[in-house]
Amino acid sequence: MIRPTLRQLDILEAVARCGSFSRASADLHLTQPAVSMQIKQLESALGAPLFEHIGKRIQLTAAGQEALQASRAISRELSNLEHTLADMQGLKGGTLTVSVASTASYFTARLMALFRESHPDVRVSLNVVNRETLLQHLAENSIDLALMGQPPEGHDLTAQPFMDNPLVVIAAPTHLLADQHHIPLARLAEEPYVGREPGSGTRGAVEKFFTEHGLTLKAAMEMNKNEAIKQAVEAGLGLGVVSLHTVQAELAARHLCVLDVQGFPLRRQWYLVQRQGKRLSPAAQAFAQFVLSEAGRVAPLGEL
Repeated sequence: MIRPTLRQLDILEAVARCGSFSRASADLHLTQPAVSMQIKQLESALGAPLFEHIGKRIQLTAAGQEALQASRAISRELSNLEHTLADMQGLKGGTLTVSVASTASYFTARLMALFRESHPDVRVSLNVVNRETLLQHLAENSIDLALMGQPPEGHDLTAQPFMDNPLVVIAAPTHLLADQHHIPLARLAEEPYVGREPGSGTRGAVEKFFTEHGLTLKAAMEMNKNEAIKQAVEAGLGLGVVSLHTVQAELAARHLCVLDVQGFPLRRQWYLVQRQGKRLSPAAQAFAQFVLSEAGRVAPLGEL
């Protein structure tokens, strides 16, 4: 039996990720015939077709899904081997790849700056992405660590809370509810609401909270960036619910205010997340320890 090569498995992963041979070839800086030939050779080695055409798109067959999972497992083991050898050789510096949820980007830059003061030789790659992409990075084992809200169950992830992440209701300072106290949740549901896109951790937490209280928000607008939500709320287009970390500057400048709503703030946590069983490099271990011990000091919150 001809064994698959690591190169073929890398190309399999790229085609599955990109959803087409042409996009995978561009991503890998190869010609499309070269990518197609490697996949054909891999299919021949495994004795089963790995992709099928659905209209103009391709998707993995059942055999392709199994091959992709095996490829990612091999990639994890090779990564673990590299980290083990680095530990044995006592290497300094190293590389660190971290993905953070877009909401966490408001304090991540300060966190990284402080970390690099004590680890100046570490080369850092930082990806600011939405929750869906972040989970994809973890599934693909393309990052060391992630900073995000609570991860979903059943994704073979290890998560450690490292800092409070209170969700608050924001409004323009001129809003008629701005000066009221103990606002009933039902009253809030009467106001237009500017929220995050489907899949957002904030959206999921807010919808769950209102559903538990038998209420539905009156959605006015849907946006995929916190900056856009803050601008819409400031312009008087509705109320919003965001992490308190994301509005520190606007509150200080009195461009926005936090409403006193019953049941709020929603008490959530930020989590340091990695794949289960992943062996972290010395640089990633140092960053994980730094986050768990210092994040609260780096990103303090003002009083509500």
